[in-house]
Amino acid sequence: MKSLLPPQKINSDLASTVFGVGAAVVGAMDVNQPKQEHLLALKVMRLTKPTLFTNIPVTCEERDLPGDLFNNLMKEDPSTVKGAEILMLGEMLTLPQNFGNIFLGETFSSYISVHNDSNQIVKDIQVKADLQTSSQRLNLSASSAVVSELKQDSCIDDVIHHEVKEIGTHILVCAVSYTTQTGEKMYFRKFFKFQVLKPLDVKTKFYNAETDEVFLEAQIQNITTSPMFMEKVSLEPSLMYNVSELNSVGDNGEGLSTFGSKTYLQPMDTRQYLYCLKPKPEFAEKAGVIKGVTVIGKLDIVWKTNLGERGRLQTSQLQRMAPGYGDVRLSLETIPDTVSLEEPFDITCKITNCSERTMDLILEMCNTSSIHWCGVSGRQLGKLHPSSSMFLTLTLLSSVQGLQSVSGLRLTDTFLKRTYEYDDIAQVCVVSSTIQVES
Repeated sequence: MKSLLPPQKINSDLASTVFGVGAAVVGAMDVNQPKQEHLLALKVMRLTKPTLFTNIPVTCEERDLPGDLFNNLMKEDPSTVKGAEILMLGEMLTLPQNFGNIFLGETFSSYISVHNDSNQIVKDIQVKADLQTSSQRLNLSASSAVVSELKQDSCIDDVIHHEVKEIGTHILVCAVSYTTQTGEKMYFRKFFKFQVLKPLDVKTKFYNAETDEVFLEAQIQNITTSPMFMEKVSLEPSLMYNVSELNSVGDNGEGLSTFGSKTYLQPMDTRQYLYCLKPKPEFAEKAGVIKGVTVIGKLDIVWKTNLGERGRLQTSQLQRMAPGYGDVRLSLETIPDTVSLEEPFDITCKITNCSERTMDLILEMCNTSSIHWCGVSGRQLGKLHPSSSMFLTLTLLSSVQGLQSVSGLRLTDTFLKRTYEYDDIAQVCVVSSTIQVES
């Protein structure tokens, strides 16, 4: 299907006729171009998808004066949806009447046509299309070959595509060179300026677990004026991490999205995505991986709008400031959730040397008002080399019911006579021994 629209005056430098489904005129701006008559005419149009026709339904009740007049007119209207005439969205398509908006991550498509308006044959025609951004200049021409000749009322057509990766001002530079029958070489160019807008607002938050796990919350907001179908939102982790998505719930062995079956994001709506990152085994044993600034990965977002226009964005590498653990790090590997009052229970601790020197450690256990340690305090743990770890199984009991904090561990380095204190390591629920404790 083709549509012919009347000529549209963009400015003093361009007056062209739009043709073809989904074509919209691109505004032209000539810079320092002398006014002269050329044998060729350059027309540039943006190619976009049509949109669904919208109408405003007018209806009334049967007891009103018009009766069923308005309802019958809507049923006979070819632009309405049969059986749902009062809906604003029709089933007909409308060709775009303006340039529209271009968003970051979408594909910019343009139709370029060079037409011979003269009554003579033009030779050695070359058409070149470049896209100038704030940081680079890209050649978008499908072919740089020279057309030997162009007869009168004939044209050279080209369609260019470019995935927009920068926001801000873009300038499409179209240059045409040719030779007249008298051998005179002619050249002209036009500049087509447009703005690229940001479609999504992405914010990230990091949460550090007691272990080396990192939780990433990504808040994605649709800042366009039309709904989006979120096809994919994934996290590509760095080489040091494995990632698991926490955006689905299990149901009969199948994961269902927490956002429901319709993953549409309305304008100005925000959606939170959650991911859990764990260091790979070969990096988890190295204490240096958890110190300083750590690269997490990057988000990959794919969406569709209107009639299936596809957009894709990738964030830059996300970084988080890892918590500092000092020279020695103590973490809990295993601990029961619930224990019985005045009955011993075991916990497993992991001690990691995060410094660059060897340590000779002594373990001391200090009782608190509710937590009592079972075993010998002040025992030698031996030498611990840099980036090395050791596991300890300790026994303790609680004399008070309720949620109790595990505290009172002390590590002393005999080389530097330095003591490291660890309180409020974890919490455990203590119940009466008469209540059966579930493992």
